[in-house]
Amino acid sequence: MLKGNIAQLMQQAQKVQENLKKAQEELATLEVTGQAGGGLVEVTMNGRHEVRKISIDPEVADDREMIEDLVAAAVNDAVNRVQEATQEKMSGLAGGMPLPPGFTLP
Repeated sequence: MLKGNIAQLMQQAQKVQENLKKAQEELATLEVTGQAGGGLVEVTMNGRHEVRKISIDPEVADDREMIEDLVAAAVNDAVNRVQEATQEKMSGLAGGMPLPPGFTLP
């Protein structure tokens, strides 16, 4: 009986690992857009936290300090959006398999 439980647990672990790999591949192709200043600056980032595009409204083009602040805020917004999407995608991947205390999925 113990062997059957261990075999079942190993099958569940393998399925979780396969689902995790698939989710990571899907997240790598994800693109999110973070904004700051009501859309004056937009940063598009993929699921690997690589910045793909930055858009700056010409309205703020002459204010270097404002641009720097808005770009930083937009990057942070994009990072938060990637993290939210990652957390959403990864939740439930354990498929009912209990995780050890203190263990979380990436």
